[in-house]
Amino acid sequence: MSHPLDSVVFIDIPEDAAVSAAIPSFDSSIPLPVQLSAPLDGRGGAAKPDTSSLTPEMILAGILTVFAYDPENAHTAYYRSIITSIHPGIREEMTEAAILKARNGDWDLAEEIFTALRGLDPEDPRGVLNLALLNDQRADSFRNAGMDEEADACDGRAFDYYRVAMAAEPPLTEAFFNAGFFYLKQKSYRKAKEALETYLKLESPEGDTAKNRMDKARAIVSEISSRDLDDDLFKAAYDYITMGEEEKALESVRLFLEHHPRVWNAWFLLGWALRRLERWEDAKAAFTQALELGKDPNSGIESGYVDICNELAICLMELGDYAQSRSWLASALEQDPENVKIMSNLGTVALREGKREEAASFFRAALEFDPKDRLAAQMLQELS
Repeated sequence: MSHPLDSVVFIDIPEDAAVSAAIPSFDSSIPLPVQLSAPLDGRGGAAKPDTSSLTPEMILAGILTVFAYDPENAHTAYYRSIITSIHPGIREEMTEAAILKARNGDWDLAEEIFTALRGLDPEDPRGVLNLALLNDQRADSFRNAGMDEEADACDGRAFDYYRVAMAAEPPLTEAFFNAGFFYLKQKSYRKAKEALETYLKLESPEGDTAKNRMDKARAIVSEISSRDLDDDLFKAAYDYITMGEEEKALESVRLFLEHHPRVWNAWFLLGWALRRLERWEDAKAAFTQALELGKDPNSGIESGYVDICNELAICLMELGDYAQSRSWLASALEQDPENVKIMSNLGTVALREGKREEAASFFRAALEFDPKDRLAAQMLQELS
């Protein structure tokens, strides 16, 4: 498999070459990276193109590839001066292009563009924040497709990027806001609270967008505090589950519930640990209790409703109650119509019931939303 740098060659361009006139402060002693139309057979292993055929676009593309895949290159400062002089609006154009690629699910190319942008301006913390947000969103996509290992890897990269972005000087306000929601998804409530509290100190309440963000941040901080979700026992329970130590998680979450019996998040953690231990009936009871507590209009259960429904449906499916399992999955899909994990689970329920055509339709729907959904693709292949 070829590497992106395989299609880049470094060429010594003479002073009198036509392309050199288009390069400000041209230095013939420094070879320039040139992007070829096809990869070389081994880096530098093919004949280099004639300098008369070179265009500024080929050099710009080569420089961006170097920024993305060879950021320690000795001549990056010179290359940076070239690209900003020839194309001063390149940051905005590339950022828009990367965002569009991410929206279309072309994660690899989006990450390549954002990485190149970071190399173009390594002092701009927004370059790091863009990579954090991209990996954050990509993790959600992988997890919805049942690709948990890939999702965990993206979460790890997002965590590292957020940490760098929040260390920027002067502080980057939006880094703390987005990191807060990332930690919230990770059930790392203490970190979420700290990040959002810092955001609230930094943000200037000017404009509707800032005011809405601040209201949202205050509500989450208040919820975490009122439910003691930043309690050590709660955090320990979550950490134990993610490490595969469900029995220890049960001890921690039960101790937490002794003091906070009406926190739905804790009942969810209890159910999650029990479900992973395949204690279906006990897990079902815990998830049902979480939903019961969620009837309180101030419970804040909206953020976890889909996950609770999905987990409860899995328990019911394993207990043979396919009608109720389908009902809870349908409720989850109503809240999150593009959730491919829910679609695949609906397909699994239909398959358990012997409804092969209906199952196939759910798996096909999942693949329409996410062509990389391995479970749906595997199940369709087996059905065919």
